[in-house]
Amino acid sequence: MSHTSKDRAKLIGRIRRIKGQLDGVERKLEDGADCGDILHLIASVRGAINGLTIEVIDDHVRHHVIDPDHAPDSVYARGADDLLDVLRTYLK
Repeated sequence: MSHTSKDRAKLIGRIRRIKGQLDGVERKLEDGADCGDILHLIASVRGAINGLTIEVIDDHVRHHVIDPDHAPDSVYARGADDLLDVLRTYLK
């Protein structure tokens, strides 16, 4: 069983919101909306995808590599925490 099963409902909710955003982009394109408006919507979708990505990466590290919360003084846990912080910053 995947470790994402405990957060499955939350992840699926995020994906459904992203689908809604993509539908909004499609509607704007079909309606001939201004390029600037479309680019703002696309940036929103990108942000939502990045948020989903970091959430799955964070879960993966905590379940399959090392959970920094269970061994906070470990050099590996500090490394995992640092990596997750950098990824969160990069994917914003």
